[in-house]
Amino acid sequence: MSFWNRRTSIDALNNIDERHRLKRTLRWPHLVALGVGAIVGTGIYTLIGVGAGRAGPAVILAFLVAGVVCACAALCYAELATMMPAAGSAYTYTYAVGGELIAWVVGWSLILEYSVVCSAVAVGWSGYAVGFLETIGIHLPHWLTAGPHAGGVVNLPAVVILFAVAGMLMLGTRESATVNAFLVVFKVAALLLFILIAAKAFNGANFTPFMPHGFAAHAEGTEVRGVMAAAAIIFFAFYGFDAVSTAAEETVDPKRDLARGIIGSMIVCTLLYMLVAAAALGAMNYEQFSASPEPLAYILRTLGSPLAATLIAAAAVIALPTVILAFMYGQSRIFFVMARDGLLPERLGSINARRGTPVAMILVTAIVTSLIAGIFPLAEIAELANAGTLCAFIAVAACVLTLRVREPGRPRVFTTPWPWLVGPLAILGCIYLFASLPPATRDRFFIWNGIGLVVYLLYGRVASRLAKRVYQAG
Repeated sequence: MSFWNRRTSIDALNNIDERHRLKRTLRWPHLVALGVGAIVGTGIYTLIGVGAGRAGPAVILAFLVAGVVCACAALCYAELATMMPAAGSAYTYTYAVGGELIAWVVGWSLILEYSVVCSAVAVGWSGYAVGFLETIGIHLPHWLTAGPHAGGVVNLPAVVILFAVAGMLMLGTRESATVNAFLVVFKVAALLLFILIAAKAFNGANFTPFMPHGFAAHAEGTEVRGVMAAAAIIFFAFYGFDAVSTAAEETVDPKRDLARGIIGSMIVCTLLYMLVAAAALGAMNYEQFSASPEPLAYILRTLGSPLAATLIAAAAVIALPTVILAFMYGQSRIFFVMARDGLLPERLGSINARRGTPVAMILVTAIVTSLIAGIFPLAEIAELANAGTLCAFIAVAACVLTLRVREPGRPRVFTTPWPWLVGPLAILGCIYLFASLPPATRDRFFIWNGIGLVVYLLYGRVASRLAKRVYQAG
């Protein structure tokens, strides 16, 4: 069997040997909290300023565009996650539907997505943490709080929080999920407080002109602007529900709870985002807060609510790590499954007997993400993460459509509504968002996948379990 058409079996995914299976400890409230924890984070706490700088008040439209695309993708994820309740998310689904080579590309892109998301959120957390410490009289030297791009040496707070979250994940899945749920409640409450205070200063004049940079992404000097340019980075604020699908193998009742976790977290977060964006833009002209590393806290301080600003900053400091937790969790599971399939060294897929977690993979993830977070700026990191995610979303939507043709009679616990509308919308929307990314970001994405193909051809192609099975059979 050529590596072009090697595919794992959907039925085999549903019957993984218990010796190689992760422990089932999660229920739907854990999954919704995991999804909300992953989605509500740097995107709304920090990137709302970056998006407003690119689109002006029309950043609300950018939220809408990105939200619609993610909603379509989420519906596709829900169908496949309940059909194949195994760890690995889009990588696993593509392995069963599209074959090993395409699965490798998707898995390699997911490694990029999750690694870079963890790094981006750590950088966003660092901005709030430094600001919060300054409000209570603690001043860290600049060279320890910024990477070389900003005149520093290393973003040490970002590195520290990544290793702290990794340590929490090593303790166990259920334990870290329970802590995550408490922090998510705290984080959402802080955003509701922001909405209540900012709404009192609402001024409709701040929405004029509504679309100062137009709709399509285009270059203005050295910057890329327009609603779609904002959507291409605001997209970062919405995904995270795919981290829920990586928990499929650890869910007690995946056929019922996965769809609830994925769709429930998307509904909660979309409503919350639109309210926060409207409150922020109504309270202050976007040009005033767009450059701030902590825009929501900046708005409240400017409005004369320093205590609320401190609370928002504290909420970000305490609760943004929930995003890192969710994505580092997902990253370690992607690594784990690829190692279990033999595409990466199998020892990396080992599970700690006491904790039931892939400790080695979590540590590797922490090291990789800390190197990225310590050096690179937030906007570049977020855009690169988006490129990897868009690739995965396109693959998932394509898998749903392919299975509708190839196996129309296979039982589907959750069925994507209007699949021949939702699927193509997800694919075309993701392609448009990808095209709206800066050219340098697209180039980096293709370079990353070029490196990945070399790794696959030199190692994964011959080391995978399917390759060994074919060799033994022959």
